Amino acid sequence: MTADIGKIIRLMRTQPTNVRYADAVALCTALFGSPRRTAGSHVIFKTPWPGDPRINLQRQGNKAKSYQIRQILEAIDRLDAVREMSK
Repeated sequence: MTADIGKIIRLMRTQPTNVRYADAVALCTALFGSPRRTAGSHVIFKTPWPGDPRINLQRQGNKAKSYQIRQILEAIDRLDAVREMSK
């Protein structure tokens, strides 16, 4: 993970209401690949596990919505757990 990605994750964990939308999209692209859909105000990313395999981002001004930041953090934690189990 690059320093920028780590910095964005730290910001998300400490200030979830102050994350730029562009940073949230860049982070999700780095972790989950290109968005599977970009329609209107929504950008949707697919996650690598079954169930509800989506992260849906929506702009609120130039910031990402805080509940969506929490969803990204949950997905990051799950991704880390899956990677740890596969070691």
